[in-house]
Amino acid sequence: MIEIAICDDEKIIIERITDLIKKQNADCHIESFRTGNELLAGKKRFDMIFLDIQMDGLNGIETAKAVREYDRKAVIIFVTAVKEYVFDAFDVGAFHYLLKPIEEQKIGEVFQNALREIRGRQAGKETPVLFVKTKNKSYTLNQSEIIFIENRNRKVAIHTEKNTLEFYAVMNELQKELENNFYRCHRGYLVNMAHIAEYSNDMIEMDNGEKVYLAKEKYREFVREYMRYLRNGGAAYE
Repeated sequence: MIEIAICDDEKIIIERITDLIKKQNADCHIESFRTGNELLAGKKRFDMIFLDIQMDGLNGIETAKAVREYDRKAVIIFVTAVKEYVFDAFDVGAFHYLLKPIEEQKIGEVFQNALREIRGRQAGKETPVLFVKTKNKSYTLNQSEIIFIENRNRKVAIHTEKNTLEFYAVMNELQKELENNFYRCHRGYLVNMAHIAEYSNDMIEMDNGEKVYLAKEKYREFVREYMRYLRNGGAAYE
């Protein structure tokens, strides 16, 4: 059973989130709290925490920091009416940042993604993620959803199964944050080997139909690393 906490000083918001979670038909137990101090009182560990930011006493960011002192794994989802704290939210390892008024479809998507993350952890397979900050937003991307990353001068473009995100970053630094199943096939490209459809001596076609360059001098190394990846059962290796 998934243990869920909802912490918000508005009773109507707690009821709204509770009703939307119950519509997901997940096996879960829900507890509600009106303040951060109430949530922290018993230091109970929850799998998932829906946390308001603007509350009396401790605000949501302060509450999350306190939670992280005894629980590093809780999936924290901020639900708030303000955008100003988005970067602070990701500094405490927030899984997502939802804005009020709460949209049923959006909270359903976030809940299901969080549920997959929790169940993966419970099965001993924690899903690796990549934290991305653009000018206006922050994202938590499952690395498995990244198809390839493209260098565009001072920017990088992350091509995912859903969309493409472009922001200022250094490819070398980004590469350090990725699992070993990502390969730098060209100075301008990082590919997720899980999404490779086919390759030639100078080109790699991804499973979404897009093609990226394979540097000729890297061909033999690429084949060796890709074969190693496949022999490992299509999983990131140590």
